[in-house]
Amino acid sequence: MGRCTSCGEWNTFVEEVVQRDENTAKNAGNFKTTESRPHRLNEISQGSEQRTSTGSGELDRVLGGGLVEGSVILVGGEPGIGKSTLMLQVALHVKGIRVLYISGEESEQQIRMRADRLGHNDPDCFILTETNTQSIFQHLTTVEPGLVIVDSIQTLQTNIIESSAGSISQIRETAAEMQRYAKTTGVPVILIGHITKEGLLAGPKILEHMVDTVLQFEGDRNYGYRILRAIKNRFGSASELGIFEMRDTGLREVSNPSEILISQREEPASGVAVASTIEGIRPMLIEVQALVSSAAYGTPQRSSTGFDIRRLNMLLAVLEKRCGFRLGAKDVFLNIAGGIRVDDPAIDMAVISSILSSNEDTPVDQQICFAGEVGLSGEIRPVNRVEQRIAEAEKLGFRQILVSRYNLKGLKTGKWAIKVTGVGKVEEVFGILFG
Repeated sequence: MGRCTSCGEWNTFVEEVVQRDENTAKNAGNFKTTESRPHRLNEISQGSEQRTSTGSGELDRVLGGGLVEGSVILVGGEPGIGKSTLMLQVALHVKGIRVLYISGEESEQQIRMRADRLGHNDPDCFILTETNTQSIFQHLTTVEPGLVIVDSIQTLQTNIIESSAGSISQIRETAAEMQRYAKTTGVPVILIGHITKEGLLAGPKILEHMVDTVLQFEGDRNYGYRILRAIKNRFGSASELGIFEMRDTGLREVSNPSEILISQREEPASGVAVASTIEGIRPMLIEVQALVSSAAYGTPQRSSTGFDIRRLNMLLAVLEKRCGFRLGAKDVFLNIAGGIRVDDPAIDMAVISSILSSNEDTPVDQQICFAGEVGLSGEIRPVNRVEQRIAEAEKLGFRQILVSRYNLKGLKTGKWAIKVTGVGKVEEVFGILFG
C-alpha cells in the first residue's frame, strides 16, 4: 500500500519484521511467576498502601503522598523542560532505598556532570547506560533496586521484536516488560516519555492506559517556573499541581505560589485584578491582566494567554449583551501572570473586573480579590471550597474578597479578618469597584 488511509500521505508505511519467541516474550520482565485463580472479594486481604517519599514535597503531593509499591509512573513534557533534571534529583535525594537510573540518551559522564551541578551525596544511586531490556533485567537482578527510573521509554529496545527503537511496537512491548517487572517485584518504576509536536505523549495511547500515573511537566521557556500536573492517578487525585522554579542548581520547590504569581506594584495600574483559585487541594492567588483598546485595523482582536479564548469570548458577549458595555469594536488582550494556565471558572469575576478596569482606565483596589463564576445571564454563580479561597486571601493580606451571594448561605464570615462581600450580578461588581 503506497498511500496511508489515515493521513493521506504517500510512501509513509514502514515494514517491520516481527519475530516473537513465545517463551522469551512470556518471561520477559517476569521475576516471580505465580498461578492465578479467582478469589471472592471478601476473601482478598486488605493490603496496606505503603508509600515512599521521593524527597520532593511537590512531587509527593502530585503523586498523592509518595511512591506506591509496584506502581508505574509516566512523566511527559517538552524537550528541555526539565524532566531528566527532576528525575535525577529524585534519584539523588530519595532516602533509604537503592535507585537505578537507566539512561538511553546520555552517557555516564554527562549524567555525572549534571549530578555535580545538582549536588549529590547519595551512595545508593546507580547509573546504567543501556537500551536493551534483556540486559537491563540482568542488571536489575544484580543491583536489586528499590526504585527504577528509565530515561526514556522511547529509547528502549527488546529482542522480541525486530524494529527500531521508538516505534509503536517497541514502545508497547518495552513498556509492558517494565510493567510486569514492577507488578511482580513491587518496585516502583518511573518512565520518562517524549511528546509529539501536538503536545501528546509519543507512542501508542495504550501506553497511558498501562501505567498507573501520568504526569505532565510543562512551563513557559520565558519564565523560570515549571508546573507538574497529574493527568491520571490511580493512587490519588488527578487534579493536583506542583510548582518548581528552574535554577542553575536544579529545580527548587515553590511552597507558596501565590507570592510569585502576584506582582508587587508601588502604584496601582488599570486592567489588573487578583483571583482566588484552587488547583487540586491547594488554594492560590493569581493575577489577571487585561488590556482594552480601540481596534486600529477595523476587525477587533481577541487574544488570551493562560486562559481559554472561547471562555473569554463568552464573557465579552455577556458584558455586551447583559450589561451594556460596548466592547465589540475594541481589541481585548488577556494574560494570566506567571506563565501558568488556569481552567478554574472561579476566576471569571476577576477576568471581567480586569477588562472593565482597563476599559474605564480606572485601577481596581489592590486590596480586593475575586472568587466567582459568571453565568450567561450575567449572574455571579457560586464556587466550591470558598472557605479555602477566603483563607488564602486573608493570609496574603487582602482586606476584601468578592464572592457569589449564594456562597454566603451558612458561611460564618465573622471568623475571618477579611471582609467577605456577596454579589449577585455583574452590575453589582461594577458598582462596588467603580462607584
